[in-house]
Amino acid sequence: MAKPLTDQEKRRQISIRGIVGVENVAELKKGFNRHLHFTLVKDRNVATPRDYFFALAHTVRDHLVGRWIRTQQYYYDKCPKVPGGGRLPSLHTLSSSRQRGPDLTSPAALCHPFHCAVRSGDPLVARRVYYLSLEFYMGRTLQNTMINLGLQNACDEAIYQLGLDMEELEEIEEDAGLGNGGLGRLAACFLDSMATLGLAAYGYGIRYEYGIFNQKIRDGWQVEEADDWLRHGNPWEKARPEFMLPVHFYGRVEHTETGTKWVDTQVVLALPYDTPVPGYMNNTVNTMRLWSARAPNDFNLQDCAYGRVSAFFVYPAFNVGDYIQAVLDRNLAENISRVLYPNDNFFEGKELRLKQEYFVVAATLQDVIRRFKASKFGSKDGVGTVFDAFPDQVAIQLNDTHPALAIPELMRIFVDIEKLPWSKAWEITKKTFAYTNHTVLPEALERWPVELVEKLLPRHLQIIYEINQKHLDRIVALFPKDIDRMRRMSLIEEDGGKRINMAHLCIVGCHAVNGVAKIHSDIVKTQVFKDFSELEPDKFQNKTNGITPRRWLLLCNPGLADLIAEKIGEDYVKDLSQLTKLHSFVSDDIFLREIAKVKQENKMKFSQFLENEYKVKINPSSMFDVHVKRIHEYKRQLLNCLHVITMYNRIKKDPKKVFVPRTVIIGGKAAPGYHMAKMIIKLITSVAEVVNNDPVVGSKLKVIFLENYRVSLAEKVIPATDLSEQISTAGTEASGTGNMKFMLNGALTIGTMDGANVEMAEEAGEENLFIFGMRVDDVAALDKKGYEAKEYYEALPELKLAIDQIDNGFFSPAHPELFKDIVNMLFYHDRFKVFADYEAYVKCQEKVSQLYMNQKAWNTMVLKNIAASGKFSSDRTIKEYAKDIWNMEPSDLKISLSNESSRGINGE
Repeated sequence: MAKPLTDQEKRRQISIRGIVGVENVAELKKGFNRHLHFTLVKDRNVATPRDYFFALAHTVRDHLVGRWIRTQQYYYDKCPKVPGGGRLPSLHTLSSSRQRGPDLTSPAALCHPFHCAVRSGDPLVARRVYYLSLEFYMGRTLQNTMINLGLQNACDEAIYQLGLDMEELEEIEEDAGLGNGGLGRLAACFLDSMATLGLAAYGYGIRYEYGIFNQKIRDGWQVEEADDWLRHGNPWEKARPEFMLPVHFYGRVEHTETGTKWVDTQVVLALPYDTPVPGYMNNTVNTMRLWSARAPNDFNLQDCAYGRVSAFFVYPAFNVGDYIQAVLDRNLAENISRVLYPNDNFFEGKELRLKQEYFVVAATLQDVIRRFKASKFGSKDGVGTVFDAFPDQVAIQLNDTHPALAIPELMRIFVDIEKLPWSKAWEITKKTFAYTNHTVLPEALERWPVELVEKLLPRHLQIIYEINQKHLDRIVALFPKDIDRMRRMSLIEEDGGKRINMAHLCIVGCHAVNGVAKIHSDIVKTQVFKDFSELEPDKFQNKTNGITPRRWLLLCNPGLADLIAEKIGEDYVKDLSQLTKLHSFVSDDIFLREIAKVKQENKMKFSQFLENEYKVKINPSSMFDVHVKRIHEYKRQLLNCLHVITMYNRIKKDPKKVFVPRTVIIGGKAAPGYHMAKMIIKLITSVAEVVNNDPVVGSKLKVIFLENYRVSLAEKVIPATDLSEQISTAGTEASGTGNMKFMLNGALTIGTMDGANVEMAEEAGEENLFIFGMRVDDVAALDKKGYEAKEYYEALPELKLAIDQIDNGFFSPAHPELFKDIVNMLFYHDRFKVFADYEAYVKCQEKVSQLYMNQKAWNTMVLKNIAASGKFSSDRTIKEYAKDIWNMEPSDLKISLSNESSRGINGE
C-alpha cells in the first residue's frame, strides 16, 4: 500500500496542481487498467512496478493526444489566404479528396511546383519557429506532463486508490539525457516556454540511442557507463516512418548545363520520432522531432561505398558473404544517431560528429520546406516568387554553431534544386537564420578541417567558399588596405592547416546574433567577434537565459510553489515577474518561518536520500553548500575544494571553536577525455574520504560528491540547497541557468560577477548575494601584468597549507604523487586563476557562515532573492526572442478541444 502523505504532499491539494474530481480519478483509473491489460498485456498478479509506470505514462499520454492533434490543426488552419479570395482546404479535405494533387507530405513534394505567393508582412501569414539543437536535455516527462495538463492531483489520487506509490513510479522513468548540460537543458526549457506562450514552434535534434553517459564513482574515480535510456522503450515518442527522408554524404560535384549536381552520394535515411511538448494549462502541445539514422535497404548492395575492394576487383554484390557483411555494415550508417558526444565546452573534430551535425540539418530543412510548400497548395505561381515569402513563414534558430551547416545546406537547396539565383537565395537565407552563441572559450569554438568537409560534403565546401569570397569582397571594399582584418574575419582560417570557422559562418549567414547574458553579449561584441560587431552593430543582441518555472518550481518544489500561490495567487506560474509582490512580505515573520519550514522539509528529505545512497550521516540542520555543474577548470570546483580543506584545517586546529556546520555537496560529470577534470573529481572524493571519517570533525563538516548528476537529481538537490556556488572566473561563464534555479528555490548565491550572476545582483541588489573576487577588468589587468600563482601561495598561509597537503599526499597516502598534475597546473598553467580569488572567496564564505547564524536575516535575504527571480523565467527570454528576432507574437489563446473547426478558439 502507498505511504501516508507528508505535509508537503498534502499541500499539493490546491488548484495550482489541478483539481481532484471524482470523474477525473475514475477515468484515470479506468485508463490505467485498460493500458495495463491491452497495451502491456499484464494483470495485477504479474505486473511489475515498471509495468505500472508505463500504464500510468500511457494514461497521461492519452490526455495529450487530442490536444497535440488539435494544436497542429490550429497551426495549419492559420495558413494564409489563397490569392483571389477563399481559404486553403483543410488538412482533412486534402487527405480525403479524390481530386487532390500530389502527396505534399512525401519527400517528392520538395520538388512540386504548386505554390502561392504571400505578401510580406501579411498578418495572416502563420510564422513557425524551428529551434535546431544537437542537444535536448529533457529529463523525465511524466510529472512535468501531469503538471502542465493540470492532472497531478487527480493522478496522485488515482494511483493512491490503486494501492500504488506515485513517487516510486516517477522514479522508474529514465531521464532523457540527450544533452551535456546547460545548452541542452536550456533548449528543453525553451520548448516548454514556446508551448506555454502559444508559439508555433518545433524542436529539431537527434534521437541518440545512448544519451550522456551514466557516471559511476569507483574508488574515487569517474567511470563511464553507457546510458541505454531506450532499453525499456519510450512511452512518449511516436515514430513517423511516413516522413522518413534521405540524407546524402560523400560523392562528388558535377557542373552541368542545367546546374550543379551532387552525385554518387551515399544515402542514409532519417527516421523522425515525435515527442509532444505541452504548454502550461493552455491545451497547446508542440512537437519535438528527433531524427534517427537508418540504412536504406539497398545499402552496400548496389554500390560499394563501404565494400571491401581487392587489388583487382570489387567483390560482387550478390556474393553471399558480401550480403551478410552488407547487412552487418548497416551499423556504419546507423551509428550517426548512436551516441551523444559527451563534450562540454570543448570542440573535437571527429568525422562522426560532423556527420551528426549535417544529418540533423539536412533532414530538418527538407521537413521545413515540405511543411512550407504544403501550406501553399493550389497556386500556380513560379518557384522564384514563392520563396520570397519563406522568411515570413519560417524562422530558424541555431542553438550554438552545431547546426551551422544549415546555412550552406539551405543555399544548396535554393540554388541547386530550386534554381534560385545566388543573390536571391542568400537574401532569403540570411533573413531566415539567427544564431545563439553559448561560449567565449577558444577551445569550444568549432573549426572544421577543410579536408574533412571536402571529403564528407564536397558541394557544401564549394558553397562555403563562395559565401566567404563574397563576404571578403565586401570587407576589402570597406577596408581596402586592412589585410589583417580580412584574415581575422575570413570564414577560412589558414593557421595550422585550413579550417572553417563555424561561428564566422553563423555570423555572416544570420540576420541576428545573440549572447545569453548581458556581460557575455558585451564580451562577444567587444572581444570575441569585435570586427563583425563593428561592421554590423545592429545584428548583435542579448537574450539573457531563463528557466521554466513549471519544472524548476512547481514540479521540484511543490511546498514553496504552493506557499507562494497562497500569498500572491497562481498567475505567477505563467508570469514570473509577479514574484515581485513577495517584497511586501519581507517583514512578515510568519511567512519567513513558513519559507524556512519548507526548506527544512526539503533538506530532511534530501538528507535521507544522501544517507541511503552514500552511507554518510548528514546533519540536516547544517548549511547545504552545493556546487553542481559540469566539471571544468573554468567552473573552479578546485577553488571550492581548497575552501573545504581550509575549513577542515581550521576545525582540526581549534576543535572547540564555534563553527557553522556545513554539508558541502559537489556534483557533475567530466568529459571522458578530460584528464584534469577527472583528477579534480578524484581530489574531491579523496578529501571527502578524509573529512567524513575524522572523528574530530564529526557533524561539523561533511563532503559529498553526487554521483551521476542529471536533471532528475537536480530536481532533488536544488530545493534543499542553502548556498549556491557560482564561482567561475569572471568573463568565462556565458550565463548559467543553474544559478537561476537555485535563486528561485530559495538558495543564496556565492559567486563572481560573471554570466547571469551580474543580472541576478542587479535584480536582487548586490548586497543580497555574496559577491567576491575579480571582475572582468581585473582579470584583464592581471593577464596584462602576468599572473604569478606562487606569489599568492607564499603570501597566504592557509592556501600554502592546503596546497602542501595535496602535494605531499595527505589526501592520498597510498599514492603521494597522485595529485602532482593538479598542483603543477595551479602553479604554472592555470588560465582561470584559482589562487588569485582564494583569499576573497574564503573571506566571503566567512560572511556566509556569519549570516547563517542569524536565521531571520538569512530567511529575509532568501525571500528577497525569490522575489527578484522573476526576470529569469524562460518565458521572458522566449518573448524577447519572439519580438526581437523571430517577429512573432506570443498568444494566450486556449485551443479548443471540440471536433469543430479550429475557429472555435476561445468560443470565436
